[in-house]
Amino acid sequence: GEEWLWEAIATSYLPLLDVLGRAPITLSLTSVLCDQLEAPGAIERCLDFLEDVRPESHRLDIEQYRSEGQGELVVELERSAAEYAEAAQCLADVPGGLLRALGARATWTSSATHAVLPLLATDAGIDLQVQTGVGSHRRRFGDWAGGFWLPECAYAPWLDTRLEEAGVRHSCVELTGQFGLGDDRHLRPLVTEAGPVLWPVDRQTMSLVWSNQGYPASSAYRSYHALTPRHHRAWANDGRPYDREAAAALVTEHAENFVARASQRLRAGGVCVCALDTELLGHWWYEGAAWLGSVVEETARQGLQLTTLDDALQSADLDPVPADLGVTSWGEGGDLRTWSGPQVADLAWSARSAELRALALGRRPGERALRELLALQASDWAFLDTRRLAGDYPRRRFAAHAEALADALTNDRLAPKLGNLAPELVGWAG
Repeated sequence: GEEWLWEAIATSYLPLLDVLGRAPITLSLTSVLCDQLEAPGAIERCLDFLEDVRPESHRLDIEQYRSEGQGELVVELERSAAEYAEAAQCLADVPGGLLRALGARATWTSSATHAVLPLLATDAGIDLQVQTGVGSHRRRFGDWAGGFWLPECAYAPWLDTRLEEAGVRHSCVELTGQFGLGDDRHLRPLVTEAGPVLWPVDRQTMSLVWSNQGYPASSAYRSYHALTPRHHRAWANDGRPYDREAAAALVTEHAENFVARASQRLRAGGVCVCALDTELLGHWWYEGAAWLGSVVEETARQGLQLTTLDDALQSADLDPVPADLGVTSWGEGGDLRTWSGPQVADLAWSARSAELRALALGRRPGERALRELLALQASDWAFLDTRRLAGDYPRRRFAAHAEALADALTNDRLAPKLGNLAPELVGWAG
């Protein structure tokens, strides 16, 4: 179950360290990812994967394709094997370790387990998620300027006071359904009555990268879906053996195009927020990290100013939040149906009921119960089930956490398997 994390480390987090170190890019680290990277033995297991599993899996694939006379695939797999070896060496050599290196570049945090906050049943539940995330960031990385990534960009007006009390100064929201695609209002931050500022993400710009027709879908880029028998990637999107030089040329072209179109988008001023999952850059889109590096270089050539949101907040002109702004997200339909629609409504209601049962104790639940509740509230269970991406896995995990929570509310012994989850456990006043 950890293989996805080792792949993300090798193909996204490590390659992005250099780019993040030389450009003003806002990086948010979720607390649950930090928990995973901080878990005892995690980095050692990753090194075992990179130094033992991946060399052998490459060797077996190379032997097979060599015996079949597919020399182009052999060359690409040999190059891929070398990249994994380089990643292993880089991981071993990162000063202070990977988490510390990422933390030095991360100014934003998120909720404890990436819960869809508007779906939580109580203020106590929201506070537990938000304050635990903030507390985890402060404990690990020290200073925090108040940047908070709302999981799934899921926002509701009743969150404003909870965020303000936790010290949140600004967050990102998806308002395409409210304003319409390409409206210039996406380029101006909004201030709430309670205080936190909301940055609309600009879907028009993001779609250049993150959409079915975005850059990653181009024929010359490496296919994420076409796999060798040992789950390596050696083909381009057009089905041909991957051509690294052709892809590199396209990276330069797409970086130039992106910066030119972002510049045109900002011709009347404002701040254009292009928000992307980190794993898109390098893991899902193999060339993504190189593309971002080229974008950084191209902004200097074309005179487009890059800025972090923390810096932009200092001089931003703020508009008031629209009076009719309701619940929004970047999920299907711009609302919460991805995490609470008919297919997964039972999960949403079960999580809310469990939260209310914990509150009904009349006292702060013990650590085991709170950690099981946090795990139960993670957004991925409903997302995976709605998208039918992982069979019965998300429901099995959800059911296991629900059962463990019910047990913990009556027999509160700390579960060792959750010993590294949300070590701060801040909040919860019933």
